[in-house]
Amino acid sequence: MDLVHTLLAIWIIASLVFQNSSNVEGRYHYHRKPKSSNRGSSGSKPPVSSPDPQVPSSPTSPPSAPSDPYPNDPGNSSANCVFDVRSYGAVGDGSNDDTEAFRQAWKEACAVESAVILAPEDHSFIITSTIFSGPCKPGLVFQVDGILMTPEGPDSWPKADSRKQWLVFYRLDQMTFTGKGTIEGNGQKWWELPCKPHRGPNGSTLKGPCDSPALIRFFMSTNLVVSGLRILNSPQFHMKFDGCEGVLIEKLSISSPKLSPNTDGIHIENTKAVGIYNSMISNGDDCISIGTGCSNVAIEGVTCGPSHGISIGSLGVHNSQACVSNITVRNAVIKESDNGLRIKTWQGGTGSVTGIAFDNIQMDNVMNCIIIDQYYCLSKACLNETSAVHVNDISYRNIKGTYDVRMTPIHFACSDTVACTNIRLSEVELFPQEGQLLENPFCWNAYGNQETLTIPPIDCLRDGEPQNAFEPSTYECN
Repeated sequence: MDLVHTLLAIWIIASLVFQNSSNVEGRYHYHRKPKSSNRGSSGSKPPVSSPDPQVPSSPTSPPSAPSDPYPNDPGNSSANCVFDVRSYGAVGDGSNDDTEAFRQAWKEACAVESAVILAPEDHSFIITSTIFSGPCKPGLVFQVDGILMTPEGPDSWPKADSRKQWLVFYRLDQMTFTGKGTIEGNGQKWWELPCKPHRGPNGSTLKGPCDSPALIRFFMSTNLVVSGLRILNSPQFHMKFDGCEGVLIEKLSISSPKLSPNTDGIHIENTKAVGIYNSMISNGDDCISIGTGCSNVAIEGVTCGPSHGISIGSLGVHNSQACVSNITVRNAVIKESDNGLRIKTWQGGTGSVTGIAFDNIQMDNVMNCIIIDQYYCLSKACLNETSAVHVNDISYRNIKGTYDVRMTPIHFACSDTVACTNIRLSEVELFPQEGQLLENPFCWNAYGNQETLTIPPIDCLRDGEPQNAFEPSTYECN
């Protein structure tokens, strides 16, 4: 009898141990569905690929293209919590407003480490202007596999919403925005506003407010990854980074029509330690634009065009100080574009653009292939001013291809009082797409040297250093 009691006790203890071990799943995510929703659950599959969000925040040199952007593939970890927006009431039929579902999914996912907010494929979600704020737990992934779209045009835009931005990601660290889906900006009706360039009666431009939303904005955030997405038809800039540090952008496709106004592809300002890799951008303005406060930026494997090329600037507007340094663009293609590699500054500014390297760039029927313009102006009212942003240490190496003969392929228009210095050209060979070779590149107050013979020949570049009273240290940035 004692033996029977002993065996019974052992069986009871073993059962309790087994039951407790089966409750480990309680560590994973559960939430209440809205009462009206039965469209999904948190048990959706984790993302196919979620880039490792660890990006160096302050490298000593520009970031280099990673050989494997998914070394840990957190999407394959069973520990990831997936927050499918359908579980919060999102319909995804392309007509209902799903904004509140995304906000609720963000709120819960933000509090969980390595969480995934999922907008699944085969669905089209409309959301209105929204700020997704942090700080959040590290490793947050916003994954769009379906279509995420704006309301269609100004008349559909909620009156209470900002007309200057659509999606804003604010105060985040180690966040990834990725997926195999599409971000649709529905920009056509915004581009046709009469206050846009040449959209008024008889080709005029009407005065008055003409706000249009930038599609995606990252603000005051660190260690970001944006990858894999298709971004289309933004009303204004497609993607902006402001006040960020440690940004990896790769494998994006950004597209809008050639004549869509102010639709820059990627714009960065006051942002450091940036890598932009292996992406295709065609749009109606700058393919990539770099504003003041940017340093340690590497751009590689990017195809631009049609577009306005890759631009540093415009800088120094309203007599402001502008500081840009350590920018590298290599292994890129620029085609059918109004500009190629451009540095543009307003008169009257201060500060400097320094340490810029353009290397191995293929041009295909580009106007203004190589241009420094220190007389940038949007009206006829601009006056000559004595101060200027100092442009220094600019290298053009292995720049080859064809140019549109309507403009000279090389144009260095530097300030009367603050010369451009240390411009270096090597293996620059540019031929006309059609017609005769233009043999007169333009230079004004530009100093530097040709390390190899340039095609077309550039005899206007001055040797040595300027002899006037210009003092470069006056324009250095802290």
